[in-house]
Amino acid sequence: MKETKLVKNAGKTKKRAANRKTSAGGAATATDVLGNDSTGAEHPSFFERELAQDYAFQAMEARTAEQARELVQRALAIDADCVDALVMMTELEADNPRDAIAGLKKAVEAGERSLGAAFFKENRGHFWGLTETRPYMRARFSLAELLRAVGHGREAMRHYAALVELNPNDNQGARDPLLGCYLAHGELTRATNLLTAYKDDSLATFAWGRVLERFLARDRKGAGAALKIARAKNPFVELLFSGLKNMPDELPEMYSPGSEEEAVFCFEHLVAGWTKNHKAMFWLLDRLYGVKG
Repeated sequence: MKETKLVKNAGKTKKRAANRKTSAGGAATATDVLGNDSTGAEHPSFFERELAQDYAFQAMEARTAEQARELVQRALAIDADCVDALVMMTELEADNPRDAIAGLKKAVEAGERSLGAAFFKENRGHFWGLTETRPYMRARFSLAELLRAVGHGREAMRHYAALVELNPNDNQGARDPLLGCYLAHGELTRATNLLTAYKDDSLATFAWGRVLERFLARDRKGAGAALKIARAKNPFVELLFSGLKNMPDELPEMYSPGSEEEAVFCFEHLVAGWTKNHKAMFWLLDRLYGVKG
């Protein structure tokens, strides 16, 4: 079955290594992570949840929208809070960003009800390692991506930060767009803290993000040193910033470090932060074109 382009592109992200060095979070409040409180409604049995999840998985593999819709309806008839089924229903029914955001929010709220407040409190910090959390984590990441894509960066920032707090190992790569949001919305202290928390991140987004963070901190010498490192990490990024290369119509499915595909993701995450800070952008372009000063 072909996914709706809206939701597919919003949820697309790069592949990050599963094993990352963890660090303390603190980027989001408990309210951000928990969202709405449980309604107190009686939950389906374990068997019923598993059956609903199986229907949701079948819907993902369905060849036609009609088959997928029937399977999703079966899943939701058994478990109205089946997150993957709600996400699939959004993909099938939403034909504009507003409806897609509403559908994804509904899926996220369902995941919070299904898992329960006590589960969040007990397992914060290693969510992705528990397979039952993954539908919720995927739905919340897709929601954050779509919010950012339509210009709701601050709302997206809250969701990315919550995902990083729930899973500091960050298997989903939420810290990259989170860094971009921090830099784009003037959250310099949070950007600095995030860069420090993941100081061993060796990929392009954090390398090029460090350049802007140092410039905004009025550390021009540090920004210059960071730029040398960033250019060595991925020289293709500067081709996008300087306009010598255009962005592709769609994001790549995945990338390898130092590749042109990685540069596309890096630019997509950071371009808003650079362009909102005109002095920083002029400074960068001067150095990319070899102008001294």
